Amino acid sequence: MLTAGVDLAAEDTTTAVAWIRWTATGASLEELIIGAGDDQLLRAVATADKAGIDCPLGWPEPFVEFIVAHHRGNLTARTDLIGRNWRRSLAWRRTDLVTHELTRRLSLSVAADRIAHTAMRCAALLARLAEDGQPVNRTGGGTLVEVYPAASLKQWGLPHRGYKGRQNLVALGDLMDRLADAAPWLQLGAFESVCRTSDHAFDAVVAALTARAAVIGEVTRPGPTDLAAASTEGWIALPTAPLGNLVTTSAETPHHPTQVPQ
Repeated sequence: MLTAGVDLAAEDTTTAVAWIRWTATGASLEELIIGAGDDQLLRAVATADKAGIDCPLGWPEPFVEFIVAHHRGNLTARTDLIGRNWRRSLAWRRTDLVTHELTRRLSLSVAADRIAHTAMRCAALLARLAEDGQPVNRTGGGTLVEVYPAASLKQWGLPHRGYKGRQNLVALGDLMDRLADAAPWLQLGAFESVCRTSDHAFDAVVAALTARAAVIGEVTRPGPTDLAAASTEGWIALPTAPLGNLVTTSAETPHHPTQVPQ
């Protein structure tokens, strides 16, 4: 089995892709690219059994409706269209709120933060996948699944803050040591040094690990009342079992992904 992880950025230079090959007893980092272009990202999805992408797959439904109404000049002025709570209802998706409830980490707002530039690139990639005959299920039911590496790390009991940027290379190195202790079955080979100096490479690896968790059904999935929103907004797959389960659980065994509490 092959899983891929994409740490997506608006520009190629800070976009990383990792491919992890899985066997019955372990996993190895087979390929790693920093500075990945769109064609390489499309190849990641096409070649992997499951690909995790660190980027929102859609925008909040209320935000989309608000923008469309404003654009068409038919936004209804209501007294409740003011204040922080109203702005928050436009800024975050249902999956962002669920992720915050489960991990106490609030995702960047795809509607009101710079991650929107990355999401624009992602939307174009999804369109190209559809043109190539690979339509995307934004709930995570298809080949592609939305992931959040920092939240995955927290779910696995690993440090999840303060490791990004050149100024935090020591913290990134410490995190790599912790990951090696927690997952001795993961072989990074010649790419280990890159993962110790690039948080983009590291996050791509975590995204590929999370993709494996999605394959074996050990991630959160939207429940019945969240399914409609997830189908347009996207859904973050959060690991629900220990990191070691990625190799001790067979992908061929039927699994039942965890639905979030309603």
